[in-house]
This record gives sequence, C-alpha cells and structure tokens, in this order.
Amino acid sequence: MAISVSIICYNEEKNIRRCLESVKWADEIIILDSFSTDRTLDICREFSENIFQHDFDGHVQQKNRALQSCSYNWVICLDADEVISKELRESIQSIDTEKIEYKGFYVPRRVFYLGKWINYSGWYPDYKMRFFDKRFGRWEGVNPHDKVNVRGKTATLRGDLLHYSYENISAHLIQMDRFTDIQACEYEKMGEKPSVINFTLRPLYKFIKSFIIKRGFMDGMRGFIIASMGAFYVFMKFLKLYERGIDSEND
Repeated sequence: MAISVSIICYNEEKNIRRCLESVKWADEIIILDSFSTDRTLDICREFSENIFQHDFDGHVQQKNRALQSCSYNWVICLDADEVISKELRESIQSIDTEKIEYKGFYVPRRVFYLGKWINYSGWYPDYKMRFFDKRFGRWEGVNPHDKVNVRGKTATLRGDLLHYSYENISAHLIQMDRFTDIQACEYEKMGEKPSVINFTLRPLYKFIKSFIIKRGFMDGMRGFIIASMGAFYVFMKFLKLYERGIDSEND
C-alpha cells in the first residue's frame, strides 16, 4: 500500500521535526507552507522535496489544496503539532487497502497539555478522521474547525494520534484569540446573531459538558482549566461577532 502524508504549516519550527520523524516511513510527504519566516522550511527539506507554498486562506481551503497535491489515493492528514504513535503506525501499516471495504479510518487523538497527557475533559478520545482514500473524502466544516467528510464506510484504528497542542497558557490564549477572530467572521457570513443565550447559557453548558459530563474533573486542575478555557472561547467568539456588528453599524 502506497501512502501519502499531507501537512500544512506556518512557523512550526518547534513542532515540525517531531511530526515528520513520525511519518518518515511513508511513501510520500506533501508539505504546504504559508510562507514561514522561521526555520520550518529548512527542517522540512530534510524529510521531503515535495514542499509547496500558498497564502493561507482558511484551514479547510489549505488542507484541501494540500490533499490535491498527494500522488497516492490513501492519505494521512496531519497538523504540524501532531505525531503518529508507534501503535497507530503499526495499525495503519497492517491494513490491506485492496481488500477492505472501508474508505476512511478515525483515530483517537490524545492531547499533551501543561506537561501531562489529558485523559478526559472531552479531549480524549477525540476521534479524528485522518487516514482515508482521497477519492472519497475531502475537508469540510466551518473555519477554523475543519473536519474530513468521507463518502463510504469508516472504521476506527488502534493507537493514538499525539497532539502537542499548546506550549503554555499564553500559547493557548493566543490561539483562542486567533480562532475566535476566524469563527466570528464565519458566523457573520452565515448570518449568525449574538444573543443573551450565546453569552450566558452556551459558555456555561460548555463548562458543564467538559468538566462534568466529559469527566474533566478526573484531569484535576488541568481539567478545570480546559473547561474554563472552553467556556471563555465560546463567550469570546460571540463577543467578537457582536463587535463586528458594531463596526458594521459605524461604517
């Protein structure tokens, strides 16, 4: 079975080597960079000659663009801060795609957060479609929360996809600020309106879901922080949507 790996990146010199090391066994590695200004490309060149660049115009758009550059039908799609574990690699390599009826496979993603692997909080097992036949799948969703939609039967693989998400709390907040900007913009395009419920009940539900329903309390203080950050994220995206409405009124 020939496998392509598809990775999009931008200024990921702290993460990209770890990611590429975990997939160097693949037949092809496709890297789509958004004009990095750090050492990302220097590191990528150690692992692949298939390096392309394109201005970032959205997670969904960029990932589909990278997918189209893959030579082989079966593709592993990764973010630069993700790593294929040994068990997951073995699960993928054991598949005979000529004899199976599945068109894609979900993998459980485990997040490393504040020095520890997270086991609950809605962060694990966070199943993601990351290994699929590109003839039957493509990236969809609302930016920045992309997802793969596969037409056909799917299954789940053993072995974790390891996610080194945030270096620290500051990095978490920076990404939240960036992602809520993107999501507020997408909501505005969709005609979504902010409301009292969006500012109060939805953040509260997000906290309860993460900390209680998804047993975030089992992750201790990290679980509380994750639930709190999640609630704040929901509040912020609607606050920014409200702000965009004010800006439109003043134009």
